[in-house]
Amino acid sequence: MAKLQPLMASVNAPGNAEKDAVAYVGFLDAQKEVNKSKKIGTQGYCMGGPLVVKTAAALPNRIGAGASFHGGGLVTDKPDSPHLLAPKIKARMYFGVASNDDARQPDAKDKLKAAFANAEVEVYPGAQHGWCVPDMPAQNGAPIYNKPDAERAWGKLVELYKKTLA
Repeated sequence: MAKLQPLMASVNAPGNAEKDAVAYVGFLDAQKEVNKSKKIGTQGYCMGGPLVVKTAAALPNRIGAGASFHGGGLVTDKPDSPHLLAPKIKARMYFGVASNDDARQPDAKDKLKAAFANAEVEVYPGAQHGWCVPDMPAQNGAPIYNKPDAERAWGKLVELYKKTLA
């Protein structure tokens, strides 16, 4: 974590995610294979969850779907909390919440539901933070990766993309 914290801080620094998103989409849109009349989907895991929200807010006319799985820091008490960007977002959103994240911050799911009119927010009972990542290290001797829930999450993502990006 000592090595990761500075990297995470740089990614989450104010404005960085938004600038990166604009640059990434600009690069994609410059490719002849990209149909710019179609919307883009984006997904994130853990700290990638807030990046999905920031991307959808920065590019509301290009991002059509966004999904966050065991996203951390989606709802904070700070004025730059990602959930406060909801009014800028046109994309259909999906938030898959780990049960232990929900236990730590039980009001977050309600705040997400209240902020996003076009989102599904779902707690995965029994799923631990990181449940979608196959090489997630065990915690207290118990595996964190949960294949059935990871497959369910993947199905939700595919369903979201099929409905909104096809």
